[in-house]
Amino acid sequence: MKTFFTTSWLLPVLSGVFIGTSYIPFPPWASVFGFIPLWIFWEQQTRLKNIILGGVLTTFVFTIIGFNWVSYLLHEFAHAPWFVAGLGMLLFALVAHLFVPVAGVLWFMGRKYGLYNTWQSILAMGLFTALSLWAIPMLFKWNFGYAWYGAHIPIYHLAEYIGFSGLSMLTVLANVPLYMAWQNRQNKAGRVVLARVVITFVALNAFGLSSKAWLPHPDASFNTLLVQANIGNAEKMAAEFGQGFYKEIIDQYQRVTDRGLRDHTDSQIDFILWSETAFPSLLNGRYQHTNYARQLSQYIKQRQVALITGAYAQDPATQLITNSLFVLDKQGEVQEPYYSKTILLAFGEYIPGEEQFPIFREWLPMVGHFGRGAGPTELLALKDYKIGAQVCYESLYPGFSKALADLGAQFIVNVTNDSWYGTWQEPYQHMVMTLARAVETRRPLLRVTNTGISTVVLASGEILEQSPMYQEWTGLYTVPYLKQPKPTFYQRYYGLMPSALLCVLLLLILNGLRLRVKPGR
Repeated sequence: MKTFFTTSWLLPVLSGVFIGTSYIPFPPWASVFGFIPLWIFWEQQTRLKNIILGGVLTTFVFTIIGFNWVSYLLHEFAHAPWFVAGLGMLLFALVAHLFVPVAGVLWFMGRKYGLYNTWQSILAMGLFTALSLWAIPMLFKWNFGYAWYGAHIPIYHLAEYIGFSGLSMLTVLANVPLYMAWQNRQNKAGRVVLARVVITFVALNAFGLSSKAWLPHPDASFNTLLVQANIGNAEKMAAEFGQGFYKEIIDQYQRVTDRGLRDHTDSQIDFILWSETAFPSLLNGRYQHTNYARQLSQYIKQRQVALITGAYAQDPATQLITNSLFVLDKQGEVQEPYYSKTILLAFGEYIPGEEQFPIFREWLPMVGHFGRGAGPTELLALKDYKIGAQVCYESLYPGFSKALADLGAQFIVNVTNDSWYGTWQEPYQHMVMTLARAVETRRPLLRVTNTGISTVVLASGEILEQSPMYQEWTGLYTVPYLKQPKPTFYQRYYGLMPSALLCVLLLLILNGLRLRVKPGR
């Protein structure tokens, strides 16, 4: 038993299981101690190769557990056979979360040069892991902070001050004192450390609840009808590649919308919200005079309700098609400006490196070729609303939503199509990660999807009714908001948390260098 807990390669596997089963849709039951088995393993190693392999083994396991929807995506989107999709999933699991082995390498090099002692070594592991998680790019930028929100544990309100990335760093650093408690589990010191961690956790949750209670009361509200038309992937792909189904898709959206309007005839609806590329045709410039555009305009004018919808546009500069978001007033007139998606999905909407190596486009003609928008530089206009616009997984980048809030957005609208991912994990992960932006900026966020999950989150972080998945559905929401919302602490001091941790790490390293050169040390 002693050999197993000190030298076994099963320790990185155990960390992988702890971390993987602490991420959405699981509760964060092991988030604050999930890295400890891996760190125990690292402390035992004398070779850099073992450090790297241990880190890769941990990430491989937790990626398989927490992100196995990638295999479904490859089967559904790329039309790969299940065997090939499974191999793709294994490859993704090897490279998706390299922050762990990178942190291990950085820590090992510091230890090799004698920059820290026992307790400083553990702290260095925590700092390197937290900062690597924050700094290293990922295709699907997750972190530990989201899991607290997914489980409705009040500590998530700290995101108003440090963001969910900062909350994630705190979660990783919580492994440090618990590791020390484990090392001293046979004596009083270990129990004291454990008690302090528990007290701190309770205090942070109490502070989270008080932060929610201190929020200013909204001074305005609007009613919006969210429409989820449940368009199949075959029809979506055919429309995207110009192969038809335009009329069928438009008719289905109008039919589901009319049903929602009939269900709420006694309510004043300020605008309707359709999902990403719900209108499957071009809608900017001269394309506003096409048959489909005129049909949409006439539909809105007859019902006298404004519409915000995903659609396509043609970039005047590059002539490329963009994935865009448009506003039509209740007269059916397209309002300026419209927004075009800026953060594109690699191998879904563009091929990395294709501008430098055009042959990539010849090799992968099935990959979408979209133009990029100008980023979060303007707000959508409807009545006197100031609307922040984002498309799909742009919501995973907190800096994007921060920029919208800095522009004065009163609320944020997110349109998404999650139909490629199945029903098990990704829809819940993506939903929570998107709604998290409302807590960081303390602005309501409206999320409408093609197949679910569509919902609204208030500035308080309260999530309202969630739509069923893979069903036609409409939902009417009354959304309170502030006409002039103030910036949150996180907005004003966006880089505070990583900067503070980086300073602590540098002080730790400088102190180690000082002791190395000091005579007699």
